[in-house]
This record gives sequence, C-alpha cells and structure tokens, in this order.
Amino acid sequence: MELVRDRFRPDGSRSREEMEATQHDVAAAATFADDADVGPAAVRSGEAVVAGVDQAFLDERVVSAVVALRGDEVIARASAVTPLSIPYIPGLLTFREGEPMLAALENLDVEPDVLVLDGSGRIHYREAGIATHVGVCFDVPAVGVAKSLLCGRPREPVDALSEGARVPIETDDSMTAPDGEVVGYAYQSRQYPNSTTINPLYVSPGHRLSAATAVDVVAATGGEYKLPRPTRLADAYADELTDDV
Repeated sequence: MELVRDRFRPDGSRSREEMEATQHDVAAAATFADDADVGPAAVRSGEAVVAGVDQAFLDERVVSAVVALRGDEVIARASAVTPLSIPYIPGLLTFREGEPMLAALENLDVEPDVLVLDGSGRIHYREAGIATHVGVCFDVPAVGVAKSLLCGRPREPVDALSEGARVPIETDDSMTAPDGEVVGYAYQSRQYPNSTTINPLYVSPGHRLSAATAVDVVAATGGEYKLPRPTRLADAYADELTDDV
C-alpha cells in the first residue's frame, strides 16, 4: 500500500502537545460518512478486500501483522517490527503503535477496500483514534474495533446484550465531537446461553464510513468468535511472528 499523507505519520518523539495537535489535524482530514463503494454486502460476497490489523509485543518491540481476505480466503499477509517509542498514554495509542501498523501496511502487496483495526476510530477524545489516523494516512475506509470504551457514553445499558444487539455511543464532555452525536456502537457480536460474561465490542468509523456502516461491516466479517475474523487472524499471525523474531 502507498501512504498518501506522510505528514500525518506518527512520531513518538514529539511533545504531547504536538501529538495532540496532529490528532486534531487528522480528525479534520477524516470523513465520518459513507464515501466509498464498500459495505456489508460487498464484504460478505467477497467483492471487497478486507484487511485486518493487529499487534503483539516482544520486550520493547511491537510486531504488527496484516491479513487481507477476500470473502473467506486469505489472499495476502504482511508484517513489520519496530521499537516501542513511548509508553502507553490513553488517547495517544497511535504514537506508540501506529508506526509498525503503517510499516506493515506499506509492505502489503494488495490494495484493501477497507481496514479493520484493533483500536478506536472516532470514539476518541479528539476523534482521531488509531483507526482514524491509519485510515487518513492511506485515505482508505477504516473501522476501529475496541474491546473497551475509551470515552463517550452508551445510550442505554450494555450489560448482557443479546447477540447482534447494537447500542449507540454518544459523545460526552471529554470529546471534541458535537454533543450528543453518535460516534460508534457497542456491538454484541457473540453471546452464549445463560451467560452474561461476554462484553460487547466498541465499533467506530475511522475514515470514509459512517458509524452505522462501520458496525455493519464488522458484523459482515464476523465468524464464530467474538472478534471479527480479519483482526482475529491478524492477531494469530502476530503471535506466530513473535516466535521468529
């Protein structure tokens, strides 16, 4: 893949103020509306190439892995290993883990129609989670799938949701998005009988997708497990790579 906006390449050596300023610029460049010919039908039919991105950690390094699928078929994989430049800081994940993600995607020899990343998109203090940052850098539709809620508030309780349920996530006072705007969804991808222990995923658009389409795309990529198949395969590939690093 070709990086389109190199000026947004994350740089962990910058000050916190500079990193946050970059995120404001990334959010301004992002489109949180449907602006691409990709949707759940194309994902399910195999017309769209979906690339899952996830990472594994090894000492002070991070292994980033990409798995591209057309329908159920894996058509390409790519990876990169880079040092971790800064510790984890809530809201600045991109500057810790974005560099290897970009490097792995630059090594990918197919052009995905949509990226599905382990992390937030618009559900972020400055509307610029790692899925937004990466999507804007490549100008490719992107979706963030997080396991916990960074910010925002569910419109209703999300405990023990039934499988397939979706609860809108609205902005709160910690976010730059307009008050009350829906920035993503709590999505119950899987649930099991007599169990209340399966938590929902938090899905938000990264770039060139609406919140509703983002969750539709994630639902279309689901398999038999909680996580979407593209990121689950990328996670397994990252773990596989750590054995060789």
